[in-house]
Amino acid sequence: MNRKPKFKSSIISRVFGKFASCEFATNIQCFINKIYVKLMKVDLSEFESSDTYKSLNALFTRELKKPRAFDTSEDIFISPSDAFISECGLIEEQRALQIKGHAYRVREFLGDFICKANKDKLIDGTFLNFYLSPKDYHRYHVPLDMRVVKAVHIPGKLYPVNFTWLKRVEELFIENERVVLECYTKEEQLFYMVFVGALNVGKMAFNFDTSIQTNAQASICKPYMYENLWLKKGDELGRFEMGSTIIMLFEKDMVELTCKKEKAIRFSEEIAKIKK
Repeated sequence: MNRKPKFKSSIISRVFGKFASCEFATNIQCFINKIYVKLMKVDLSEFESSDTYKSLNALFTRELKKPRAFDTSEDIFISPSDAFISECGLIEEQRALQIKGHAYRVREFLGDFICKANKDKLIDGTFLNFYLSPKDYHRYHVPLDMRVVKAVHIPGKLYPVNFTWLKRVEELFIENERVVLECYTKEEQLFYMVFVGALNVGKMAFNFDTSIQTNAQASICKPYMYENLWLKKGDELGRFEMGSTIIMLFEKDMVELTCKKEKAIRFSEEIAKIKK
């Protein structure tokens, strides 16, 4: 049975979410939006002006005015979002890094609804961490033509995911609420995309399944199964409502990373290449 959330961070985030979704009088909303843009140093050169958004959440989840060009090659992964690559590298003994010196257990991170055989495929595989700050474009996109067979919503806390908190909270990625997507390439190579919630609103939305409800009343894990669900590279996959993190996990010997850690990256830029 679903219960009210146990975590103060979830309650705080839902309260802030109500404020962010509220549509104030035009002059007040324009003021709120302009203050947010100034404080967070938001670049709106590819978006509508701040005074066109009827709520803070509408500004935060803003849509690009025109699509970005990207490499359409079938062996090239593109970044799913505008972000900062906080860490990347090899999954060693089923552990990956949150940031330097702070690791987490990949098996526990993926949860109980991902089978052991698939978790084993990630041993000595590759990981990528994308940190989305409040100034970033917060819609995420399909990084490669892929088939999604499963989504798993794992309720949890909503700690901030900035560097300070990643150092402070042991295995923060396991503590926080998240949605795990099990994905396959056309060649049936396995990878995971994991969307991690964070403080302030904390919602994650997915265009292919609007029934996935995060930062809600649910307190139990819930899997969603799909049959023949193919998503096209570059298409919009969903959005964060306030800042967070995307983790990508690839099976062993699947990809060669072509991006570097501690570097900013934009949706549409190359991040990895499938090994031949």
